[in-house]
Amino acid sequence: MRAGVVLAAGAAVVTGMVMALPAVAQDASLAPSFANLNLTSGFLPDPTTVDLVAGGSVDASDLGNGCNGMIANAPDVKLTWRNSGTGQLTIGAVSGGDTTLVINMPDGSWLCDDDSGGDLDPAVVISNPPSGVYDIWVGTLGDGDGRARLFISEL
Repeated sequence: MRAGVVLAAGAAVVTGMVMALPAVAQDASLAPSFANLNLTSGFLPDPTTVDLVAGGSVDASDLGNGCNGMIANAPDVKLTWRNSGTGQLTIGAVSGGDTTLVINMPDGSWLCDDDSGGDLDPAVVISNPPSGVYDIWVGTLGDGDGRARLFISEL
């Protein structure tokens, strides 16, 4: 049920909170710390989830306006996405703390979000997501243990 709330709230992200930014500090060439996912549109289970520890020692605000939180140098999750049509892809995280999302898109642009998923949780909705590799970091703001669950959904 919570995923439904996050998805509805994340829809507003498409027009307002998502930003394309230049690449600067993160090393998307590094192996992901928690998961390497290969998904094709129509994937099951939907949502697909990954439990991880968010945060790191790198300040995401160095990526530009709209990015925030502390993230790791290596991506938490590397998603190889194969889109067989149109639609949307939602990437978000839920945790007991205040988390953020930083996504390096297949074209090298960056998407960042803080609280669009509600309850201090981030979520982005990507309309007509292009096939390719998405490097995903889950960051933290303030104190907290960093435990989080990343989700990826087409619903």
